[in-house]
Amino acid sequence: LSEKRDLRQKTQGPWPGEEQDMADIERLRKNLEDRGIRSSYFATAQAAADYLDRQIDGTTVGIGGSMTVKAMGLYPRLSAHNRVVWHWEGGSLEDAAGTEVYLTSANGVAETGELVNIDGTCNRIASSVYGHKRVYFVVGVNKIEPDYDRALWRARNVAAPKNAQRLGRKTPCAVKADRCYDCKSPERICRGLSVIWGRPTPVETMEVVLIGEELGM
Repeated sequence: LSEKRDLRQKTQGPWPGEEQDMADIERLRKNLEDRGIRSSYFATAQAAADYLDRQIDGTTVGIGGSMTVKAMGLYPRLSAHNRVVWHWEGGSLEDAAGTEVYLTSANGVAETGELVNIDGTCNRIASSVYGHKRVYFVVGVNKIEPDYDRALWRARNVAAPKNAQRLGRKTPCAVKADRCYDCKSPERICRGLSVIWGRPTPVETMEVVLIGEELGM
């Protein structure tokens, strides 16, 4: 019964009369710190966007595909005083890979400190670990899970199917956006997996900006 309850919570939300566990933000931040990764927390996306607008100034910025970044309105704000490259706004993936700062989100974040991303083109997972002096992850509370196994589960069975559906892909997971079928479809978007256990050596600063709202997929 407990396994069925856990599966339902991840696919359909909590069982009637139950509440999903609140994320332990302080535990997460302590574990990120122990891994050499900075963190900050803001109650709202607006406050987080204001913070990033102050932190990122007069530099070059690459952005990975992210519904969270889009919802926060970061592209127009940062473009006002930085050179920002985003393929969703006509920029090239190659140019985004050569910027000083990189901005993206995560598909799953474990309170134990691991950052999980799944990618098709793999530009996001490449740029999150190499090629930039500063890397920022913007993460809504809906992306946070208690441990690594559940963060990986979320990335595969929640975030990826929803993204496949959003992109109109002809994959089994996109039909209902319910779970990963580990398909071999030529339109599969799950082609690379990254797990960050600690700040990569070439990255001078890595920061997870945590937001007390549900954002992205």
